[in-house]
Amino acid sequence: ELAGPPSESEANEAAENVQGTLIEHLMELRTRLVRAGLAVLIVFIVLFPWARDWYALLAQPMIEVLPAGGQMIATDVVGVFLVPVKVTLMLAFLIALPVVLWQGWAFIAPGLYQHERSLIIPLMVASLALFAMGMAFAYFVVFPSVFGFMVAVAPEGVAWMTDIDKYLSFVLTTFIAFGVTFEVPVVVIVLVRMGIVTLEKLRSWRPYVIVGAFIIGAIFTPPDIMSQVLLAVPLWLLYELGMVLAQFIKPVKKPEVDQVA
Repeated sequence: ELAGPPSESEANEAAENVQGTLIEHLMELRTRLVRAGLAVLIVFIVLFPWARDWYALLAQPMIEVLPAGGQMIATDVVGVFLVPVKVTLMLAFLIALPVVLWQGWAFIAPGLYQHERSLIIPLMVASLALFAMGMAFAYFVVFPSVFGFMVAVAPEGVAWMTDIDKYLSFVLTTFIAFGVTFEVPVVVIVLVRMGIVTLEKLRSWRPYVIVGAFIIGAIFTPPDIMSQVLLAVPLWLLYELGMVLAQFIKPVKKPEVDQVA
């Protein structure tokens, strides 16, 4: 016999269940966000007494290439306080990032398939490592090269100095650009694993990737050829590395539904 339409009481009960489930998810999300925020706050409090030292460490590549007697300046009244605080907060977030990502993972994990859960943790670890490598590459290779170039091309008689807030903005932009660039192998592997593109298609895109890498380098780096190359070449090489690693990845043609016992 065909079941008739649900009664009004059944419809109300179903609506209440959906509403209750949504509220439970929102409460869990709030809990996860609070825990992630507390992790960042605790690390920030621990690091705060050395806020000036963290900024000095971040500014070291610039200070090392300044001409004799050169120094960084602060044009904002409270900049000498706020900028080191921002640097400390950024460092605290990076240190607490594994906890933040774990809270996000714990929230979304129940809704993932088994093959997705087995894949996301290695990708998360690889993403963190690659992002850190991108930031390290920017700090130890790009900054000395770019700042040295700027000192060399400064006109005679011009005192080349920068505001500490503008320097922080430049550093953050560069860190993000190189951190995201170093994520290219992970993106390539995910695309192949999910069956979105094939290796053959990725290889056919190689000329466009090379051109796009130099365009990205021109957008996210200072207007000198050296810094553009320092971003474009790693981007291209990391794309090649992603294709090499993707050869060992078997694409998933369709979601694997967990078997019900």
